[in-house]
Amino acid sequence: MTGPLEGKTVLVIGRGAGIANAIAVTARDAGADVTAAGRNHDALADAYAHEPGITAETVDLTDETSIAALGERLGTVDHVVSTASARARGRIADLDRDAVRLSLDIKVIGPLMLAKHLAPRIPDSGSLTLFSGVAAAKIAVGTLAVAITNAAAETLTRSLALELAPTRVNAISPGVIDTGAWDAFGEDGKAEYFADIRTRNPVRRIGTTHDIADAVLFAMTSTFLTGETIHVDGGEPLT
Repeated sequence: MTGPLEGKTVLVIGRGAGIANAIAVTARDAGADVTAAGRNHDALADAYAHEPGITAETVDLTDETSIAALGERLGTVDHVVSTASARARGRIADLDRDAVRLSLDIKVIGPLMLAKHLAPRIPDSGSLTLFSGVAAAKIAVGTLAVAITNAAAETLTRSLALELAPTRVNAISPGVIDTGAWDAFGEDGKAEYFADIRTRNPVRRIGTTHDIADAVLFAMTSTFLTGETIHVDGGEPLT
């Protein structure tokens, strides 16, 4: 039995763990030949050492030359997924200008440069999937920079969908997902935060990396879907 990505090539940009890892493995299991790319090639190579069908590459989304070079090395690619982010959290008085710049650089300007250099290598039947996040839909004190970065990513998605047509461009907007991103809260802090979200969330659970990977697979294979942001957040903005 063949999968929906049989014979296709998929580029997943991000870390070797969490959401990016789940997407890479899901795409591979759907039949694709997967390249995982990020700034730390050795860490990615180690992460996928025991995952046949997934190879590691190097790219720095803050460096246009690095993006262009990756395109040259890859040649053609059917689907590109960018999960990379650099969060700038905090109230406005505490925000660091360089952190805000980096957030926009990696999640908005970097993907724009990806489109510039890789879109010509994507066939008309292919796709580009970017990442937004629930902060754009649910405004809260302390996430201002995250919110404007994610909102910009969604606007970029719609703009690229029009300009790159018929190549499809969509975005995924995750809610609270159980990844290492919350480990900084400490074990007790993370448990308390998850319990609060779980209580208020309409689906009464925390999201998993597989929830997000399944949504990305849908975005890659749904050929009548473009310019959309798919909210995989358990209904969090409703609360």
